[in-house]
Amino acid sequence: MKLHFMEFLFGKNYTLHKTSKIVLLITFNLTVLATIPLFYPSLGYPIFLLRNYSQSSPSNDMKDGIQEEPINHIPKRENCDIFTSGEWVPNPGAPYYTNTTCWAIHEHQNCMKYGRPDTDFIKWRWKPDGCELPIFNPAQFLEIVRGKSMAFVGDSLARNQMQSLICLLSRVVYPVDASYTTDENFKRWSYTNYNFTLATFWTPHLITSKEADANDPTHTGLFNLYLDEFNQDWTNQIEEFNYVIISEGHWLFRPTIFYENHKIVGCNYCLLDNVTDLTMFYGYRKAFRTAFRAINSLENYKGVTFLRTFAPKHFENGKWNEGGNCLRTRPFRSNETTLNGTNLELYMVQLEEFKVAEREGKKKGLKFRLLDITPATILRPDGHPSRYGHWPQENVTLYNDCVHWCLPGPIDTWNYFLLEMLKKEGVRLADEKIHSSNDRKQRI
Repeated sequence: MKLHFMEFLFGKNYTLHKTSKIVLLITFNLTVLATIPLFYPSLGYPIFLLRNYSQSSPSNDMKDGIQEEPINHIPKRENCDIFTSGEWVPNPGAPYYTNTTCWAIHEHQNCMKYGRPDTDFIKWRWKPDGCELPIFNPAQFLEIVRGKSMAFVGDSLARNQMQSLICLLSRVVYPVDASYTTDENFKRWSYTNYNFTLATFWTPHLITSKEADANDPTHTGLFNLYLDEFNQDWTNQIEEFNYVIISEGHWLFRPTIFYENHKIVGCNYCLLDNVTDLTMFYGYRKAFRTAFRAINSLENYKGVTFLRTFAPKHFENGKWNEGGNCLRTRPFRSNETTLNGTNLELYMVQLEEFKVAEREGKKKGLKFRLLDITPATILRPDGHPSRYGHWPQENVTLYNDCVHWCLPGPIDTWNYFLLEMLKKEGVRLADEKIHSSNDRKQRI
């Protein structure tokens, strides 16, 4: 039996004149169309937060000595690429936190504590060609992730990014420790007022790996890599997360032995008799392929997976263990350096494996996004700790650190990118809801 639309709204016995019915129907449709864009409960935040952020942050939460930067309206840039083309331009309003206002900074990235004499490296911002990348808006970020969870999966650079995010958000609120273990490699933080959980999962190779010999040729450890085995330390735990950010890169430079189907198939710089050197690129590709396969195989995972691309190191005048250092005090211009050699090869491997995973994930309704930090990051040789991640007399393995990033510093921009991507996810979801609503109205 057919149910007419007006009867559905007002009951079967409700009667109106024909003209009144038409007027009322038009009024109802206009009201629905006007209301839908204003707020999407399932997004967890109102759409107006996508457009602007109050010029002043909560005064009670601001820390002394941190300058404020006006947050402008976000310009329309539907077709603008914020990642791959641009320049670093002066930003005198930075930084937005310091090592005295944020406790989350890891000791080896606390460059100000250990006496770095210059501060210009914290006073730059990334300016994409043709558009703007807004200054990070902590209140907006927290509203977007309200009721959600986010995991950083990878090595110490993944932890470096998460600690940057905690510091950026500290202008509004600090999290509380919600870890289920005392292992510092598996931390969880809770933003209780926002019901938002932030976690880190330590997995330097993304796949199952074991140290086989600490006295390898480079004295950094010889590792067995099981290229076809999921690392269950993280794959068994990420199904509950809404956003998963995976990354990896620098541990594959170390000597490694590659296993597939429990058999040695080759190695990278292992110097073992009768074992073929397949180079690090073979293991790198297989590691990402297996990690993506693990994500796509999860039955209950419905989150968005971000691949944070490779972050180049900036050793000059020697390798890391041969006196190499990073002493520059300003960014490169885009015409002063290029992505080439090993950096380019690692970057291209990531992009190729990402495309395969994205295509496979789409069949299951999973979303993969590319957090492409490589083009902007290669231009920042000035942002590393160098020798300012420890006291001069300390005996440390990486004395001149040109791999990790000072906090505050260029790595904060990775989270600027992340926020923009989360906003786009919200717009995509809003568009899906509008289309779904339009489809329902057409069926009615």
